Amino acid sequence: MPTEETTENLLDVRDLSVEFHTDGGVVRAVSNVDVSLRPGEVRGLVGESGSGKSVTSLAVLGLLGTRRARITSGRILFRGEDLLTKSEKEVRRLRGSHIGLVSQNALSALDPSFTVGAQLVEVVRRHQGVDRATARTRALESLELVRLPDAARRLRAYPHELSGGQRQRVVIALALACRPELLLADEPTTALDATVQKQVLDLLLRLNDELGTAVLLVTHDFGVVSHVCDTVTVMRRGRVLEEGAAGAVLRSPQHPYTQALVKAVPRLHLSQAERSVPRQERRLHEFAEVLASVGEESR
Repeated sequence: MPTEETTENLLDVRDLSVEFHTDGGVVRAVSNVDVSLRPGEVRGLVGESGSGKSVTSLAVLGLLGTRRARITSGRILFRGEDLLTKSEKEVRRLRGSHIGLVSQNALSALDPSFTVGAQLVEVVRRHQGVDRATARTRALESLELVRLPDAARRLRAYPHELSGGQRQRVVIALALACRPELLLADEPTTALDATVQKQVLDLLLRLNDELGTAVLLVTHDFGVVSHVCDTVTVMRRGRVLEEGAAGAVLRSPQHPYTQALVKAVPRLHLSQAERSVPRQERRLHEFAEVLASVGEESR
């Protein structure tokens, strides 16, 4: 595929701005955002609800999902080509085959009327043009790749017959069925308990290591970032406030808002004085400190 400009990055989002036209007026959801991702990199896109992180990731796939959304500026370069200059048909070809999406709610991502196998087979046949028998073989390979127990039997299961963790593995299998170079994971562990969260994050890490799949991980949790990410971009109110190597940002956050997010990560080891203060009182005190530290700078 010819490229319109050379780049070492797999994904380059440059100067992206997105507006939503609502009954109450125009809302700027994303303002002049830059995010890049190298092949094989895991980057966290971090911020509170409403920070613009999910809008940014969905804009990459052309999935903003409403006519009221409008990209007002920017470029989205995938392998050097600007996706914003492509037709809907061309972008649709990239979705699934080159860029996969893992959403946070597996029940809404999976069709309850069809078996897991039928949904995987449909994805493979649509993007790879193979016959049904070959697609079924690849569907089984995808379930085995995400280590779903008794994968052959699960092909015949409906989504409601699986646990939450198993459904999320199926969603990841769907996203990886055509071995895309880039995986967009939008809060993939939010609806899961802590034990299953860790299993899913470990799975993403293993797939990144084994397949070399780059991952853009949308999350509000710096604990997740510390576990899986190489780099991190911090957003608030539609703007990028800070970015860098995940370890460096965690150890020495520069922006007050980033400092507040890092401070909010639960700690296992407290001093004797901290343990003597009731948890609720301690968290209220920390929250007051956070508000004071952020101040007017990030409002």
